[in-house]
Amino acid sequence: MAESVELSIDRSALECDATERFLRYVRVPTTSDRQSPDTPSTPGQWELARHLERELRELGITDVELDECCYLIARLPASEGYESAPTIGLMAHVDTASDVSGEGVRPQVHDRYDGRPIELPAGYTIDPADYPELLEYRGQTIITSDGSTLLGGDDKAGVAEIMAAVAYLVEHPEISHGELEIIFTPDEETGLGMNRFPKEKLHSVACYTLDGQAEGLVEAECFNAYHVKVSFTGTAIHLGYARGKLVNAVSMAAAFIGLLPRSESPEATDGYYGYYCPLEIRGGLESATLDVFIRDHDDEIAKRRVAALDQFARAVEAAFPGGTVATESRKQYSNMFERVSSEPRVMQKLEAAMRATGIEPTRHAIRGGTDGSRLTEMGIPTPNVSSGQHNMHSRYEWVATPALARSAELVIQLARGWAVDGG
Repeated sequence: MAESVELSIDRSALECDATERFLRYVRVPTTSDRQSPDTPSTPGQWELARHLERELRELGITDVELDECCYLIARLPASEGYESAPTIGLMAHVDTASDVSGEGVRPQVHDRYDGRPIELPAGYTIDPADYPELLEYRGQTIITSDGSTLLGGDDKAGVAEIMAAVAYLVEHPEISHGELEIIFTPDEETGLGMNRFPKEKLHSVACYTLDGQAEGLVEAECFNAYHVKVSFTGTAIHLGYARGKLVNAVSMAAAFIGLLPRSESPEATDGYYGYYCPLEIRGGLESATLDVFIRDHDDEIAKRRVAALDQFARAVEAAFPGGTVATESRKQYSNMFERVSSEPRVMQKLEAAMRATGIEPTRHAIRGGTDGSRLTEMGIPTPNVSSGQHNMHSRYEWVATPALARSAELVIQLARGWAVDGG
C-alpha cells in the first residue's frame, strides 16, 4: 500500500519522553560480569528488564515475553491495512560495561550548554578541545554522569529511544507501520549475550540495533572478534628460599603481555586496523589467567593474531623453565558485512529513514560489535544505528537530548518506510 503524505513528527515531545526515560533507566545498575556463566550475569539486568516489561504492558502492548534468560521480546501489531507488511525488529541491550563502575549513577543535566568545558562533580572535565562534537550541541541539553561512574548511554540511550518511539506510535495510530518486534537483551558487553537468544521466536525479516555513537552513523561492518584465555602455571615457594625454585606466574603473565605488539593495540589503531587487547589479569605466584581480546575486520588476520598468541606462550615457557602456558580461544562474533550486503533493502530503508529525519547518513565500520553482529550470523541482517552516545565505557560519557529525539524519530521513520514503501 502506497502513502505519499509527508510524515509530521513532534520532535519536542519525543525529546521530552526519551530524555525522561533515559534518566530513569541509567539509575538502574546493570553492569554485566564477564566472569559469570549465567545469563543474565548480574541481577540488576533483571530489574531493568522487568521495568521495561511493565512499561510495554502499560502502553497496551499485550504480546510481551520476558523469558528465563532475561530476553525481552514484545510485538506492536501492524496498523490496520498493513498486516502483510514485513516485520522488522528494534534491538538494544540493557547491560552496561564493567570498565568503569555503573553503581549509583547520578546523571547530570546541563541545560543550554554554553560550549565551555563541563566540570563534573567528581573532579573530571569533559572539554570540547578534546571532544569537539560537544560544540555541535551548543545551546542544547547535554547529559553526563557526575564523573564517579559511567553514564550508561551504552546502551540505555538505545533502550530509551526505542521505548519513546513505540510509545509515540501507540499514541499516534495515524502513522502506518507493519508489525514491530521490540527486543531487549542482556550481557551484550560480555560478548555472550546472544548465546541463548531464542531466534526462532522472531518474525523479523530485518532488525536494527540502536547502539552506535554520533548521529548519522549507519554501520553494516564490524570486527571479527575472538576471546583468548591464557593460563599460566608456575611453582610457588617461600620467597626467602625462592632461588632456583620459584616460577612466578604473575611474572609470566607480565612477560606475555610485554610480547603483544604495541603497534597493534586499541590505543595505536583506528579505522580498519585490528588489535590485541589484554583486558583483565588475575592470579598469584602459582597460577594466573589473562583475558585477551582479538579484533580485526579481516577474519584471516584475526586468526593470525590468535595463532601468534600460541607462539608467545611458547616463548614465555622458554623464558620461565618449569612454567607452562596454555591458550584457549573462542570466537565471539563475525563481521556482518557480507550478510547485510546480500539484502540491500535493509540499508536502503535505513538510509532513507535517516534522511527523513534531516540527517545525511554516513556509513561507518564499527570498531567492535553488537548483538546485531550475532543476530546477523543467525540469519537476520541487523545493521547498527547511531543512538547519540559519546565516549562510551568511560567517566567522560555524554549524550545530547536532541540526539535521543532524532534517533527515536528514526525508528518511527523506519517503521513507516518498511510499511508504506513496501518490503
